[in-house]
Amino acid sequence: MQNSSGSGHRWSSLICLHRIRAAALAIPGGHEPRMGLVYQPVWSGTHAGITVISVFNPLRRTAPTPNGRLKSVLMRRPKLPTNHYRLPTSDPTRQNLLNSDSDTPRDGFNYWVFGFLRRFMSGNKIDGGSRTEAEEKVYSWLYALAQSDKDLVFEYVRSTERGLSFTEAERRLRENGPNVPLDYSFPSWWHLLWTAFFHPFNIILIVLSVLSYIASDNPNGCVMLVLVFISVSLRFYQEYSSSKAAMKLSELVRCPVKVQRCAGRVIQTELIVQVDQRDVVPGDIVIFEPGDLFPGDVRLLSSKHLVVSQSSLTGESMATEKTADIREDQSTPLLELKNICFMGTNVVSGSGTGLVVSTGSKTYMSTMFSAMGKKKPPDDFENGVRRISYVLIAVMLVVVTIIVIIDYYTCHDLSESLLFGMSVASALTPQMLPLIVNISLAKGGLSMARDRCIVKSITAIRDMGSMDILCIDKTGTLTMNRAIMVDHLDSGGLPKEKVLQFAFLNSYFKTDQKYPLDDAILAYVYTNGYRFQPSKWRKIDEIPFDFIRRRVSVIMETESHAEDINLQFIERFMVTKGALEEVMKVSSFIEHVDTGAITNLSPEDYQRILSMAEDISNKGLRTIGVATKRLKPVQQISDGSMANDETSESDMVFLGLITFFDPPKDTAKQALWRLAEKGVKAKVLTGDSLSLAIKVCQEVGIKTTHVVTGPELELLEQDSFHETVKRATVLARLTPTLKFRVVKSLQTVGKHVVGFLGDGVNDSLALDAANVGISVDSGVSVAKDFADIILLEKDLNVLVAGVEHGRITFGNTMKYIKMSAIANLGSILSLLLATLVLKYEPLTPRQLLTQTFLYSVGQIAIPWDKMEEDYVKTPKRWSKKGLPMFLLWNGPVCTLCDAATLMFLWIYYKAIGLTDMNFVRSAWFVEGLLMQTLIIHLIRTEKIPFIQEVASWPVLCSTVLISAIGIAIPLTPAGKVMGFVTLPLSYFGFMIVLFLGYFTIGQVVKRLYIFVYKRWL
Repeated sequence: MQNSSGSGHRWSSLICLHRIRAAALAIPGGHEPRMGLVYQPVWSGTHAGITVISVFNPLRRTAPTPNGRLKSVLMRRPKLPTNHYRLPTSDPTRQNLLNSDSDTPRDGFNYWVFGFLRRFMSGNKIDGGSRTEAEEKVYSWLYALAQSDKDLVFEYVRSTERGLSFTEAERRLRENGPNVPLDYSFPSWWHLLWTAFFHPFNIILIVLSVLSYIASDNPNGCVMLVLVFISVSLRFYQEYSSSKAAMKLSELVRCPVKVQRCAGRVIQTELIVQVDQRDVVPGDIVIFEPGDLFPGDVRLLSSKHLVVSQSSLTGESMATEKTADIREDQSTPLLELKNICFMGTNVVSGSGTGLVVSTGSKTYMSTMFSAMGKKKPPDDFENGVRRISYVLIAVMLVVVTIIVIIDYYTCHDLSESLLFGMSVASALTPQMLPLIVNISLAKGGLSMARDRCIVKSITAIRDMGSMDILCIDKTGTLTMNRAIMVDHLDSGGLPKEKVLQFAFLNSYFKTDQKYPLDDAILAYVYTNGYRFQPSKWRKIDEIPFDFIRRRVSVIMETESHAEDINLQFIERFMVTKGALEEVMKVSSFIEHVDTGAITNLSPEDYQRILSMAEDISNKGLRTIGVATKRLKPVQQISDGSMANDETSESDMVFLGLITFFDPPKDTAKQALWRLAEKGVKAKVLTGDSLSLAIKVCQEVGIKTTHVVTGPELELLEQDSFHETVKRATVLARLTPTLKFRVVKSLQTVGKHVVGFLGDGVNDSLALDAANVGISVDSGVSVAKDFADIILLEKDLNVLVAGVEHGRITFGNTMKYIKMSAIANLGSILSLLLATLVLKYEPLTPRQLLTQTFLYSVGQIAIPWDKMEEDYVKTPKRWSKKGLPMFLLWNGPVCTLCDAATLMFLWIYYKAIGLTDMNFVRSAWFVEGLLMQTLIIHLIRTEKIPFIQEVASWPVLCSTVLISAIGIAIPLTPAGKVMGFVTLPLSYFGFMIVLFLGYFTIGQVVKRLYIFVYKRWL
């Protein structure tokens, strides 16, 4: 039997080694295990950046944990979240989320949390339904290590139980690069400037400006350059300010790590040295104590009461216990592996040693966050604007070419014809579009700032107007993020004051650390008038809370009086409260509900109490247990401390439970109702339990008919995943990666514009992926770094105002785009028609440029216009077919009015020949300018302009001012220089009739358009 067992063990080891070899070769930079590898370490005594802490006996095979704690300098950098639950490795539906190059060593750790600024780099489309190939490799690798013996782990990383030599560690550092998770190079100022400058309309204006200077039309060229300068400056200022603030936050604090290294050529000496985290390499043996941060993915070698916080990866505040003496299996979720610790997590209590198996970009955390900072695809608005620019360029080339040919045919002056063609091209270009867009966004940002919002990315304001789904992390957003005590129940589920009394005394006298639950108990007692007289009690000792026992005990005594014999004596109690299961573990007795008698805690009592606690939990409440133990006064050690926690906390009497609730905010229900009114659906994405999430959602009015948990989502096929995400309103127990996948699914498959509101480290992935990332001022720094908008208050009503500002911004931008497209295109077609009819230029280049300039200046007031109440009630998105159809319906109306003017001049004034050229140009100039100025009032509203709806006073003032200037120019000396003449009053009477007819026909066309397409702007 012994031989058989030994043979089986050898076969098991060989199989495990083969599995490690396969995983190693699958990992970029992985190595095949080498048996019997010997190093020749050399150490000269001093190395830069290395501090020798202690020296060990060279004959010892393993390095013990050093006595005495080294004060740890923690790295002040954001901790990023990542995936928790594991999909089956054989899932055939798994596809790439994105392509991540993890082969290249990374550098510059201080920039990795600011990947959100790399919007300018290319990225692949991600649908959120599957996991990446890089993640699969890391999963296979870590599972192989978790299932292997320690010796095989040493073989894989080519290390020894003594640690690496200094020479070998330096070689590996050069080979693998610095130990930084990811390198996201920060955009330089010139990169941001180039991005702000490189806009299709800016390029058009630059080209036209250059041509104007070539044609000696300096004023026109100067005006266009000024417009480009203002637009680019506004955009660059916003982006650079945000970048500068982010760069300031990215300053790195060096974090020392205790590492075991060996030195000596003949006799190797084991040393504990302190190196910077960036210099840790695979194969290093690290020693860690409470507060230390794991510098990479680590396979534990030894552990003593080790408790690790993985909140940076999971978002859960509860710590987890780790142990080295275990071999895991494939069924254990990755982040629940007991013998693997991950980069970015930290030690809460206990100590141990571990072998670093992955560093830098090859760690689990790096693969999880390789999705961060990738370029977001252009939204519908950006794509629409680019399509407009290309269409206008094509139309411009065709129309300008035709006009130049016709003009040259009539006047036979090539330079004059080319100058007129450039003037027409300038008039066709919506010169103010970049400026209007940026002013509208900047104005929206200022308005949101008054509502206590900080806008980091101005384009997010427009996306707020298009947002139709808001994903919310429950904690602190829907709830007050604080515990409120609800009830104090005995073992039978009935309120009992004795349970509250001892829970109160425990919270009152404990001094180790006050937790929110203690504050909730104290507040409940004080506000409800209980008088437990803590002054009559005296604290003797305390066994503080730790993450292994998950309970706290306080020993106290009080004087009691026996009335029958008139004798005073001292009673001493141990009062314990904590996690229900842990309190019941140390309880052997139970106090009966009806008689108050104390009997043994039977298995039936145990199951009944757990069932009661489960029912309470399903109602969204948290529970803790309370137990007591009567002590004799002699049960105290002379130094005032308990001899042994395990023996002291035993044979206790279970009293009952204390229940708590994190109540929803008073404003949450109203805010969600207002968002729903505006067409924004809310989905709750939380890492909390499903029962707690359902309870809170029911309180605030979110439907809970379709709910799902993270582990359930992990098991779904890709199509089922998307369908479930589409229907579910409450998604609980989500890991950071699942939140990311849910957001991407809603965007790519559901075609939604998604906002995500979160404030934790575990929300960073989703914040970066969402169209609008929203965090709060009290959130962790990394969440604020990846957010587009930061709320200075945790109030959803602020978001309602943000949605309104976004839709106003979108609406005003669309006003200008549609108005300028109609006016410019109609004006150019009219110029083409007039040139064919008149046989000469209806306007000289200077007159046309003056008209274009005045019209453009008048549109600057559009960002200060108001929107109708009905418009802001629904999400607004760019329609691909909307603008072309809008032009086809409304463009001919402008051309018709211009044709009517031409007919009036011909029939009434008989002005058709060359002798009447100045009169025709003066009349055409005034009519064209007034038409382009007044058209905004027809376009800006679905209602009847000036009757049912009046524009804001800045727009009205702009209209009156530009119209007055246009009418007055022919009367001024400047007008005489430009070739204008005085117009008769009868012509202005005609214009009144013309514009009444224009608004009438335009209103009829508007109603027909709305009837057919169900929208206007």
